[in-house]
Amino acid sequence: MRKKHEVYISIDVETSGPIPGEYSMLTIGACNVDEPDQVFSCNLKPISTNADPEALAVTGLSLEALEHEGLHPEVAMSQFQSWVEKVVGKENLPVFVGLNAPFDWSFVNYYFHRYLQTNPFGFTALDIKSLYMGATGSEWVNTRSSQMAVRLQPKLKPDHQALHDAQYQAELFRLIREIIQRPEG
Repeated sequence: MRKKHEVYISIDVETSGPIPGEYSMLTIGACNVDEPDQVFSCNLKPISTNADPEALAVTGLSLEALEHEGLHPEVAMSQFQSWVEKVVGKENLPVFVGLNAPFDWSFVNYYFHRYLQTNPFGFTALDIKSLYMGATGSEWVNTRSSQMAVRLQPKLKPDHQALHDAQYQAELFRLIREIIQRPEG
């Protein structure tokens, strides 16, 4: 059996609060890590009126506006799944990559299973913070993206817009891979 080629997909979400189900995923941004111009982005209708005011303030998003302008979650997740399948192809394996992947993956996984009964990424995600710790020997406290940026010097900047942040995270991931792939000596 031929080994599947891994296609790394950087994903960022903005939400109305800390946990899926009780709070809503409001935006999804994604890009192919190695071809960051291959992108997906959408806004979603909220699934509840629960919202942490701080979460909304950070993103500048409005539940009321998204109720009118956002996609129904089933449509959004179907479009996202189609995009993943198109970018990855049938013979390859999609790998979910996130900065603080447990948070983003929990929302994406919940929405995929609630609305489509499947998740193209399976039940795992690759966390950039953990990869950075392993590559650099840093402590957990130094895995904030601002701390990583001091060492890695990315060109992009995060701005709490899901697509921009997914592209920023993809750049961080590529820079960390360069550290890992450098010959020692």
